[in-house]
Amino acid sequence: MRKLAAAAGALVLAGGLGSVEASAAELLVGAYAHDVTFIGEAIGSGAPGREEGIDLHLGLRTEQIEYLFGGPQLHAFVSLNSEGTSNFVAAGVSWPIGVTERLYVRPGLGLAYTDGEAGLPPVNAPNLTPPEIARRLELYNTRIDFGSQLLFQPELSVGYKFTETFAAELSWVHISNAQIFHQGKNQGLDAAGVRLIYSF
Repeated sequence: MRKLAAAAGALVLAGGLGSVEASAAELLVGAYAHDVTFIGEAIGSGAPGREEGIDLHLGLRTEQIEYLFGGPQLHAFVSLNSEGTSNFVAAGVSWPIGVTERLYVRPGLGLAYTDGEAGLPPVNAPNLTPPEIARRLELYNTRIDFGSQLLFQPELSVGYKFTETFAAELSWVHISNAQIFHQGKNQGLDAAGVRLIYSF
């Protein structure tokens, strides 16, 4: 957890330094269902449905960077799981796309680092004792095996601006290795929930 906190600080700093002209402009606070499967079943994102709990997301976004295509915003956030399983920090970029004056969609992409499992021991290895087989089965049934602790972090949100200061977003966040950071297992985490946005 100490490594995760240090990485979170580094990512927030990196997000703030990513553009001189764009200062932190939005505070994000969200509550997410952890390791949901209904999105993965629809789009094939690979969530195994093994972990439980609620994720608390805390983060920052910069102002829109107007001189880049589409006026993107940089983001950095930390995700803390209520069951103490797969926490992560992430940083990346997202694009707010207006649908109406108040309604918008926001696709995004970033990188994440998780303290979750990345290489669970095989249950069918030779010469295992019954207690060790039971221990490994418990891990297999209750933990996501990300394959790598460095992961991709795509996301998609639908948001609504209530005022110039407050907004809310229905949000999906995914993390997985995409067979790039690791060859083999590509289990991922899907989290779905609501973000509250405070602009300052």
